[in-house]
Amino acid sequence: MKNTAFVFPGQATHYVGMGKEIAEAHKEAMEIYDLACDLTGVDIKKLCFEGPEEVQRLTENNQPIIHTTSLAILNVLEKKYGLSADTTAGFSLGQYSALVYAGSLQFKDTVSLVKQRGIFMQNAVPVGKGKMVALLGLDREEIYKIVEECLPLGHIEPSNFNCPGQTIVAGYNAPVEKAAELAVERGGKASFLAVSGPFHTVLLKEAGKQLVKEIERRNIEVKDPKKRYVDNVTGKFETSNLKELLGQHVYKPVRWEDSMDTMLEAGIDTFIEIGSQNFITNLNIRCAEKHGIKANCINVRDLETLDNLLRFIDKQKI
Repeated sequence: MKNTAFVFPGQATHYVGMGKEIAEAHKEAMEIYDLACDLTGVDIKKLCFEGPEEVQRLTENNQPIIHTTSLAILNVLEKKYGLSADTTAGFSLGQYSALVYAGSLQFKDTVSLVKQRGIFMQNAVPVGKGKMVALLGLDREEIYKIVEECLPLGHIEPSNFNCPGQTIVAGYNAPVEKAAELAVERGGKASFLAVSGPFHTVLLKEAGKQLVKEIERRNIEVKDPKKRYVDNVTGKFETSNLKELLGQHVYKPVRWEDSMDTMLEAGIDTFIEIGSQNFITNLNIRCAEKHGIKANCINVRDLETLDNLLRFIDKQKI
């Protein structure tokens, strides 16, 4: 499909029953779940379909179940319906799904690698020492001012540029809590994330280094992408040095708004989010609106949304 991007969600987009409906209806999805179980030695299928949620939520579980679900649905789109896109990107963890789709990585490597990635990230900062909060309704300039004012209380920095008016800051508890207070005082809103650490900050730099060493230890080849691929670290199309960027991505901000800017400016007008929920679909709509573009932003997560996608494609052919 021309001018189309397959985009993939990141951590915390889980729920009990994720992928179950599509997997039971389409063998192409179920074979990915079965393969994930074999490759990891973990019953990922049961964890996705039955939970419990408190076990799904653990970072070392959350990453492989979301990654597996995205690729299970992708397998249906590719193998059963012959769908493809010329561009791909992923939000945070979703980069691994995008890189598998782009041909840079293989699922046999990534499903266990992202589990180890989750362990590195979780161990980087003791549980309870760091937080992440979404600051809503404020521009980047104001966010940077707030961060600067909170730095005397401990490390804090922007960790996610999601879309216009939605930025996440992360760091140690005291400065993040103060940032939330200041945001509200200045007319914005603050919503704390249900995560276990200050991800995508320099506090995780050691985890990033460990990840690169792990990729090398496993002799995982990171090839140049066969599709146009947008990286979170730069927010730009990237074709090389992807292993290094994967390491940096652990401790550098997720530049999703910048990534969307790059794709929109390149003429992409259809964004199909493949995964458990529709988190980045809503961000994509906001990013497109900034450019005055009415983009097609679609999510595929169950049989109903799959049917919606297929109907959309049929209409485009008329």
